[in-house]
Amino acid sequence: MNTTETEQETIETVELLRRPIEALLFVASESLTIKQIAKLTHATEVEVAAALQQIEAEYAERGIVLREIAGGYRFASAPSAREVVEAYLLPPKSSLSTPALETLAIVAYMQPVTKSEIESIRGVASDSVVSTLVDRKLIDEAGRKDVVGRPMLYKTTPEFLESFGLRSLDDLPPMELEQGQPLELDLLTANLTANVPVQTEEPQAEEPQSESVSEEQA
Repeated sequence: MNTTETEQETIETVELLRRPIEALLFVASESLTIKQIAKLTHATEVEVAAALQQIEAEYAERGIVLREIAGGYRFASAPSAREVVEAYLLPPKSSLSTPALETLAIVAYMQPVTKSEIESIRGVASDSVVSTLVDRKLIDEAGRKDVVGRPMLYKTTPEFLESFGLRSLDDLPPMELEQGQPLELDLLTANLTANVPVQTEEPQAEEPQSESVSEEQA
């Protein structure tokens, strides 16, 4: 078999792969990696990558686009349609309060991080907002820190990456701090506010930091 025939077979294989791959991406509740798709379609990873490239190009100007998110691929609404989609999908309770956004920014940039470390930056108790972010699956437990008391560590989740349209944590906006410059909470938060609806009208009241024994000291 000559090179031309081999290339033609590859093109035909990739073309045949597009339909099952589109169906998988449509029904999947999370992003799928090339390796997962290859296993499901009984194709090579090279063929799957080529098919994904074709699908991405075909959908580039549509209301639905193919995006690489959290290490995999999935269909998503086009950025140009974001406003109308959010108006339909996001009820008021889905907005993040300013305290929750502050806490999420700290976890995103400092993970893994303990609750007491979050509180030392924010200056207030953060039990409520940490619980809220865990409930919404934006952050999760990441084991315990190997210090006295073995406090719980927190990290962001794949749902966080998907919510912010990030392929990985490497896509987080860089922190432009000069050496020796203190970490600024406003700067942390500002890097995320452009990507998430923020509810500032009636932020949840929080108790000031008490002198009682915390989880980290227990």
